[in-house]
Amino acid sequence: QVQLVESGGGLVQAGGSLRLSCAASGRTFSSYAMGWFRQAPGKEREFVAAISWSGGSTYYADSVKGRFTISRVNAKNTVYLQMNSLKPEDTALYYCAAPPRRTVVTTKEAYVYWGQGTQVTVSS
Repeated sequence: QVQLVESGGGLVQAGGSLRLSCAASGRTFSSYAMGWFRQAPGKEREFVAAISWSGGSTYYADSVKGRFTISRVNAKNTVYLQMNSLKPEDTALYYCAAPPRRTVVTTKEAYVYWGQGTQVTVSS
């Protein structure tokens, strides 16, 4: 079992930055890939970024590529999402999640463990 708790969300102006953190409990954290998803009101939950168990592979949605960076520190059981050059369309509830596998996956159906989410609001 893995329990996930996100933090770091908030209100920021367009062009600003935020860093989200996701703290995981459980000894198996370093065995899993990790991902970030987001969901805006009235929209489907969508993939944002994912990282392999070792951190050696990452993958991003086209909408955030070049602006967001996912990373992890296995010794701290934590995964991060650095978000730069934020846009109003990045406004959403951001979730971290873990699939029961080591390699990167982008489909939300593959993810078993989910956090409660942290709100990111970008004002124009």
